[in-house]
Amino acid sequence: MKFGIFLGLAIAATLPVVAMPSLAQRQTSINELRQSSPGITLSGRVVSVVGNDFILDDGTGQIIVDAGPRWWQEIEISEGEELTVTGEVGRSGELDAFSIVRSDGSVMNIRPSQGPPPWAGGPNRRN
Repeated sequence: MKFGIFLGLAIAATLPVVAMPSLAQRQTSINELRQSSPGITLSGRVVSVVGNDFILDDGTGQIIVDAGPRWWQEIEISEGEELTVTGEVGRSGELDAFSIVRSDGSVMNIRPSQGPPPWAGGPNRRN
């Protein structure tokens, strides 16, 4: 039994140590996105805005960012603006925003990263 433990420790000691970045530190390019990736942070330039949806371009590709319904919270985003968005890729392939940071550092909180969005159930839902 002691030999097995020693052998296991010897093998573990020879494996390389890889430092993994935390989700908050990892910057993802749009080209690398995967639908199952949670907690994605993207930075880029806004190329088009329709309501609370906008297209973000980081130089590797473009993605539609969904910042929730306008009846819940209307955001003011302008074409050409540089933003950092944290969110998750939804079923439709859009990035569902949790938060948006402007180039001046101001933060727009859109929704919590866990659980359903606060607007789930529509504008006539029961609280």
